[in-house]
Amino acid sequence: MTDRLKDKVGIVTGAGSGIGRACAIALANEGARLALAGRRKDRIQLLAHELGDRVVAIACDVTRPDEINRLLGQITNRFGGLNFLVNNAGVLRPGTVEQVTEDDWDLTFNTNVRAVWLLSRAVLPHLCKAGGGSIINIASVLGMVGARNRAAYAASKGAVVLLTKCMAIDHGLQNVRVNAICPSFIETELTAAMMAGARDPAAIRRERTAAHPIGRLGRPEDVGGLAVYLASDESAWVTGAILPVDGGYTAA
Repeated sequence: MTDRLKDKVGIVTGAGSGIGRACAIALANEGARLALAGRRKDRIQLLAHELGDRVVAIACDVTRPDEINRLLGQITNRFGGLNFLVNNAGVLRPGTVEQVTEDDWDLTFNTNVRAVWLLSRAVLPHLCKAGGGSIINIASVLGMVGARNRAAYAASKGAVVLLTKCMAIDHGLQNVRVNAICPSFIETELTAAMMAGARDPAAIRRERTAAHPIGRLGRPEDVGGLAVYLASDESAWVTGAILPVDGGYTAA
C-alpha cells in the first residue's frame, strides 16, 4: 500500500463487483478510507473484510434519498469527513426505443442519472466543508457515441456526461472537481452474462475485441488507476474532463 490518498475519505457506489470493486481496491491500496455502498450486502461486506478496517460496507439503494442520507451519516460519523465520491452504480437494459419497456427506461434513468444527481447533491456540502473534493462519475463511451440496441443506456450515459460538465462549471469555485470516466467494453459479470446469452458468444467476443485497436477487451482494473488519479491531489487542475478508457474504441 502507498499513500497517494492518505487522509482521503471516499464513497464508491456499486462496489460489490466489476468496475466498482476494482476502483475500491485501487483506492484502498493507495491509502484511502472508504465506504463501500451497494445493494448486495454480502458482496460489499466480503470486500470490506478483504481490505481491512479502513473500509466499511454500507448496504444502500442509491436511488433513495433517505438511504443516501443514512450512508452519509454513517461515513461521516466513522471517518469524520468526506473528500471524494465515485458514482459507479448502474444498470444496462438493452434494446431499441421500440423494445425498451417503460419500466426498463425508468429503472435505467433512476439508477444511472437520478442517483448520480442525488448523491452528488448530498455530498457537495461535505466536500465544501473539507475545502473541496472530487466527484468521479463512471459514464461510458456510449455517452459519447451511439450503438445498436442501447437506446436507454446510451441516453442515460450521455446525460451523465453533460451533468458532469455542468457540475464542474457550477462548483469549480468551491474547489470541487467533477470528471467522468468513460469505459468501453469491460469484462464484468454483467457483460459476461450478456455475451453468454447471445446466439453465438464466440462471434460476439471476436467482434467486440476487433472494435478495440489495442486488441483486447477491458478489465475492471483498467479503470481503477484513473479513479485513483482523479481522487488524488495530482489531478487538482482537472475538472469537467470526459476521459475514455476504451482501448482506442473512440479513436477508430
